[in-house]
Amino acid sequence: MFPSKVYQQRREQLRKTLGSGVLLFPGNVDAAFNYPANQYHFRQDSSFLYFFGLDHPGLAGVLNADSGEDWIFGDDVDMDDIIWMGPQPAISERAEQVGVKNTAPYGDLQKFIKKALDAGRRVHFLPPYRGETAIELEKLLGIPVAQLKERSSKVLIKGIVAQRSIKDPYEIEEISKAIDTAYLMHTTAMKMAHPGTVEQEIAGTIEGIAMAHGGPVSFPVILSMNGQTLHNHDHSQTLVKGRLMVTDAGCETALHYASDLTRTVPVGGKFDSRQKPVYEAVLAANMEGIRAIRPGVNYRDVHLLAATVMTRKLKEIGLMKGDVDEAVAAGAHALFFPHGLGHMMGLDVHDMENLGEDYVGYDDKIKRAEQFGLAFLRLGRELQPGFVLTVEPGCYFIPALIDQWKAEKLHTDFINYSEVEKYKDFGGIRIEDDVLVTDTGHRVLGKPVPKTVAEVEETMMKN
Repeated sequence: MFPSKVYQQRREQLRKTLGSGVLLFPGNVDAAFNYPANQYHFRQDSSFLYFFGLDHPGLAGVLNADSGEDWIFGDDVDMDDIIWMGPQPAISERAEQVGVKNTAPYGDLQKFIKKALDAGRRVHFLPPYRGETAIELEKLLGIPVAQLKERSSKVLIKGIVAQRSIKDPYEIEEISKAIDTAYLMHTTAMKMAHPGTVEQEIAGTIEGIAMAHGGPVSFPVILSMNGQTLHNHDHSQTLVKGRLMVTDAGCETALHYASDLTRTVPVGGKFDSRQKPVYEAVLAANMEGIRAIRPGVNYRDVHLLAATVMTRKLKEIGLMKGDVDEAVAAGAHALFFPHGLGHMMGLDVHDMENLGEDYVGYDDKIKRAEQFGLAFLRLGRELQPGFVLTVEPGCYFIPALIDQWKAEKLHTDFINYSEVEKYKDFGGIRIEDDVLVTDTGHRVLGKPVPKTVAEVEETMMKN
């Protein structure tokens, strides 16, 4: 955990933002794997972690914005628990570690909330993303499960997004730790990408690296020669020379801060004459996008800059044609780049996405676009110092999408379909880094993972 003052200051800031009412934070509970006693590894709710820091199941936190009091509700262990788990600190001892003075058994939470509701006080809560939490909130608040998302507190959501978006030095250090572990994951994958190796062997090895360094993967490993499928979790193929392998993987630290990096490598260690120019188009988009990051810039503009850079390069290859700016404005590039440039990152690999993506990535000034491709941009709003975000352009040759656009004669002024047809067996390329917005510009976090053609090829040749 961080020092107790960190959690105290976070809670005090949130109380000031809300001004009044009761702020309810149910923690997560254990989840059964395939029968009740066989459970998934516990993962605490990120907002509970942010404000209360306790990484244990069966807890709830409450902030009283009127009195300034904080509460943690939870049950001390009994002898059965001690037999299986060993001695555990009392709830009061755990609470003291994060600067909370008031504790009570979990069963008292319902009486506490009922008293607040009976007094006409507003109870603020976040939209639940787990079924167990939804059922518990229905019991506590008397709100049907189907109405919880709509009736969740928008002012609480906005307050938390504003607060958690700005990473403090403790958080930046944790994210950097996670990226340093991801460095080992990705360089290991590069060195294993030999013809005849089964993808599952590489995916399992790098997931093991994450666990060995303190935390699980921050999302299921994406690793495949079929990189044209953006989130490909199938690792059943045997690597073949002449193909590309996309690895999108990151990990969590012991405090659950995330990393998220992507690299694309040629199976066997050398980019061929067709792969190299497309790879360098994506690399140019990645690097130009990073260079453009600074406070006051709208990230949607950075996305469009990366799309423009890639379109210009694809035109040089012969895959696109016509006026580059007009092509990007029309969305023609989205045949190859059908997703957003990046997203916020922190305690969640897609930070705070459970609160609502538009609350995190957009605001009253910047609204989500409706154009294909651009609509999938998770982060579009103005950048501020303290944001940590990903920069992950990609170029994909998706046969079904190519066939559809060609049949519908979409963007024929900008797409050279006769050349694109020759690439339907290509796969995909994505390159991703994690970047901090600083007071004057930006900083790429963590140990740099090889990404130029020369760096990738050199790393793949090492034992």
